[in-house]
Amino acid sequence: MVETLSSLPYRSSPIFDEETLPQALRRDHRTKQGVWGVIRVLSGRLKFVITATGETHMLDPETPGLVLPDQLHYVEVVGPVQMQVDFYDSCPRVP
Repeated sequence: MVETLSSLPYRSSPIFDEETLPQALRRDHRTKQGVWGVIRVLSGRLKFVITATGETHMLDPETPGLVLPDQLHYVEVVGPVQMQVDFYDSCPRVP
């Protein structure tokens, strides 16, 4: 199966900061099957953890986090941050 690359999200979350980031995103959760997510940090830094592997990524404005469909993950605030999640129905282009 060949995946197409998508450049535009079909939906984006509100912009959250360290105070408004929902608890649901701070604990294990996943996207639905067929849904990719891109965690975009607008300012500051955010820790992105893939639960199954324990893989940890520090995200910042130059380093977004790619969430695969149905991938269990969570994020941790590490200081002041502004972030948003974009949702795609095919594999997004991530720098």
